[in-house]
Amino acid sequence: MERRVSMGDVAAAAGVSAQTVSRVVNGSPRVEPGTRARVEDAMAALGYQVNRTARALRTGRFHTIGVVVATLATVGNSRMLEAVAASAGARGYGLTVVTLSERAAIADAFAQLLEQGVDGAVVVNEATALAGTAVVPPQLRIVAVDAPLPAPFATVQSDHAGGAALATRHLLHSGRRTVRHVAGPETSFAAAERVRGWRDALTDAGREVHEPERGDWTAASGYAAGRRLASDSAVDAVFAANDQMALGLLRAFSDAGREVGTDVAVVGYDDVADAADFRPPLTTVRQDFDALGAAAVDALVAAIAGAAPAHITLPTRLIPRASA
Repeated sequence: MERRVSMGDVAAAAGVSAQTVSRVVNGSPRVEPGTRARVEDAMAALGYQVNRTARALRTGRFHTIGVVVATLATVGNSRMLEAVAASAGARGYGLTVVTLSERAAIADAFAQLLEQGVDGAVVVNEATALAGTAVVPPQLRIVAVDAPLPAPFATVQSDHAGGAALATRHLLHSGRRTVRHVAGPETSFAAAERVRGWRDALTDAGREVHEPERGDWTAASGYAAGRRLASDSAVDAVFAANDQMALGLLRAFSDAGREVGTDVAVVGYDDVADAADFRPPLTTVRQDFDALGAAAVDALVAAIAGAAPAHITLPTRLIPRASA
């Protein structure tokens, strides 16, 4: 019978003590990032498997984290789930996902996660507003992604307002008169922050500010907004709050006979995998979903270990392409 790989084997391969391997396995924050990475590489190379049942009995922790998400239909939510899952797996944590079917279901989601034996949960995007109104069980540590601050638990977000300001200033610097905006849902924290950044950039530049068009993150809603905007010949620049709505804008302007990149400029947000293959390739604001997922898991692991709630904001950057 093949011998099971032990902590001692991992320690020898990584050049550290067995105690250090134990700290990595148990998610202790008292390990240098370089050492943690070396141990995790050794675990992967040797095929080390954590005995989760024994560890839970010994430590009182299950080494499983939950994810609460309102929907997986949007690109942002699905990318965040993918990033959290990858980071959790690299840290030796299992993952349990709960999708909210109703706005009132957030308390039930927390109860379900506790029943399934999780140590903490990442609450993603639209679900964070509901988490702030729910009674969070005291034994459940929470990290909220894109939460309206202040929050009683750890938070992680992109600099949405800063990214929107980058997009708006880019369009103004290219000689456009002003910039119209297709915003996300009014209930979304990220959408509200992007509206704020867009509006502040226009105000600072002394340009006219119109009320934003509203979408629901889908290409169809971007197309509907684009049809309205394309009918106004004065519109020469549009910032969309995500790339899917920007895709709808591109089609709407094309249908109206207006050339994107010359007659009208369009900038999106997210830098989804296909953005460079839109026609024309889409100028957009990149938020780093992998870094967001890693930061959320790191903050949750630290909170589980007893650290004070962290509040983390990650930078965004503009990716110029042919659409603007």
